[in-house]
Amino acid sequence: MIAYLRLVALVAWLLLALLLHGLWRLVRARSPWPRRFLGVSGWLFGARVRVLGTPLRRDAVLLANHLSWLDILLLAGTSGCAFVAKAELRTAPLVGWLCTLNRTIFVRRGDRLGVADQVAALRTALTRGQPVAIFPEGTTGDGATLLPFKAALLAALDPPPPGLMVQPVRIDYEPAARALAWVGDEPGTAHARRVLERRGTFVATLSFLEPFAPAGDRKAIAAEARRRILAAGSEAGAFPVERAPCP
Repeated sequence: MIAYLRLVALVAWLLLALLLHGLWRLVRARSPWPRRFLGVSGWLFGARVRVLGTPLRRDAVLLANHLSWLDILLLAGTSGCAFVAKAELRTAPLVGWLCTLNRTIFVRRGDRLGVADQVAALRTALTRGQPVAIFPEGTTGDGATLLPFKAALLAALDPPPPGLMVQPVRIDYEPAARALAWVGDEPGTAHARRVLERRGTFVATLSFLEPFAPAGDRKAIAAEARRRILAAGSEAGAFPVERAPCP
């Protein structure tokens, strides 16, 4: 029942947000409604966001740990960022179209021959000013450990665009992390149903850590961001075990 009510509320909110987005576009104004739609959607799914630090809203790459598709709603709703996402999402019904409204950059995971094109697409996106979020673990974790960071796309920051900063972000759903994290080989539909059917609310803490100017090669940038997220997690009692270095 709770899942049904959330879906009804989500559809109603989507229709209103699309109407308002269309009105903004008619007057050629930059629309805030994709960001607001994602943020309120996270609230409808039970998230109550707690923000630590100050998110950069321009000329930034956000590097965050990854727990669930909820991360996208909450990060975008808080910072107004676009995302780097797997190419398969582009063709997903409705979801793919909504991704394009938020200027998602689609990449093909595992396509080593296409990395140069992906880096070029990301570099172009960074010229728009809108912050771009990347989940460098490349998959979702359980919230208790931090996986190695994949640094291939960070070649777009070598050399970095003028004035651009890197901001590490730690996402924490404790004590609900294990109930919400998407780990293992669980099908996406099953995970979405599990989140929708979960009763009550949960606190989602987004820690926007001290930004730094990208220096060195892509692996050095990834290593520094991972070190800062790991340190923030260790202070909060998470990420107690150091994992392998960045590939």
